[in-house]
Amino acid sequence: MTLARPILNAAEMRAAEQTALDAGASVEALMERAGAAVAEAAWRTSGPAEILILCGPGNNGGDGYVAARRLQERGVTVRVAASAASASEAARQAAARWQGPVEPLHEAKRAPVVIDALFGTGLSRPLDDAVGEPFGRLCAGAQRRIAVDLPSGVATDDGAVLGSVPVFDLTVALGALKPAHRLLPSAGLCGQIAVADIGLGTIENVGMHEVARPALTPPGHGANKYSRGKLVILAGAMAGAGRLAALAGQRAGAGYVELLSAADDAPPHSLVRRAWSEKALHDERIGAIVIGPGLGLNRTARDRLEAALASGKPLLLDADALTLIGKMRHERLAGHVLTPHWGEFVRLFGDSERDRLSQARAAAIASGAVVLLKGADSIVACPDGRVAIAPLAPTWLASAGTGDVLAGIIGGLLAGGRGGFEAAQDGLWLHAEAARLAGPMLVADDLITCLPRAVEACL
Repeated sequence: MTLARPILNAAEMRAAEQTALDAGASVEALMERAGAAVAEAAWRTSGPAEILILCGPGNNGGDGYVAARRLQERGVTVRVAASAASASEAARQAAARWQGPVEPLHEAKRAPVVIDALFGTGLSRPLDDAVGEPFGRLCAGAQRRIAVDLPSGVATDDGAVLGSVPVFDLTVALGALKPAHRLLPSAGLCGQIAVADIGLGTIENVGMHEVARPALTPPGHGANKYSRGKLVILAGAMAGAGRLAALAGQRAGAGYVELLSAADDAPPHSLVRRAWSEKALHDERIGAIVIGPGLGLNRTARDRLEAALASGKPLLLDADALTLIGKMRHERLAGHVLTPHWGEFVRLFGDSERDRLSQARAAAIASGAVVLLKGADSIVACPDGRVAIAPLAPTWLASAGTGDVLAGIIGGLLAGGRGGFEAAQDGLWLHAEAARLAGPMLVADDLITCLPRAVEACL
């Protein structure tokens, strides 16, 4: 896997800043770098257009004053509107260096470009009406909106939106990504996200990161179909779903894919099809088993699930298999990969009414399984507490069968020897990239066609 970018919650971000300060940095130096990065991003995306910068009382506002000064030095027409006087010493110094007037926020006139430097990381309540009303009005009147670190009005750690928040074109994340940049609904408000280096150095020992492009390798000269991984797909009542998973497993790199299904199913010739037999699961060459897509919920499905759980092989459990596990109250999930959407997750683990990120992490720790909580903002949680969050997936993936393809991709990676946490992340990236390549109006079959090009991008 290529280097994954860390994701820090509010407390971790404060700790990273404190580490930098302990190493000799100053708050003023961090603020200067942050403001310079915002100014550079605004210049690159908006050129010489007039810019209105909205500054709050904290250090986020201080970043805004630095950005204003830097843009003014480039010859840009810049206006500053403040919601309150600067409250921190570093922000006061930044405001003092700004050579221009400061308008009260509620009196500010519109501008083609608005930069939101009102509130950043750590906000926990909605904006007051005295701030929220002019904020919304000024953003609505702008042609381009840029947020400093986070749009004002979103919660850093869980992606919640604390009130009425405009949609931004660009968010300049300071120092590192935050959960709100990748979790809905806030992620849908951030627009393009650029991470600015503000001088924190290398951020290490982080428990959360972004799903990154995999680092895949082609088979060596001594490879054979079994060394590349044997994947078994247990099909059921809806044969097409199992076939989609099987074809995806082939395209994801498994050297031998066997579809255990009804005798009248006729898949492509490159795919091995066998009638269901529990003995087929005893093959020592099997690297992974996928069960759930199209499985059904009848007695036959329950028996096949029991056989898979008893096989001792790494499993990917999806769709109907997850529903059955919830009904059967199975606890033999440790070491496997679960890929529920929210409804399946709730049936399996319940709903504690905490945020999705916290619930996914708790479920993985409690079950001992890797939990991939699917959605536009998919979350992969590992039993050791680590978490990965994927960038927002193409919305065209909201189509029947695309989850079966994802199950097959991850299954193929598992069969080839990848660990569950890594396979789930790599599968998510390949799935999203195949969707991007397939384009609008995609159907699940298109993902399989585009998978080789997605894999090629990782070699």
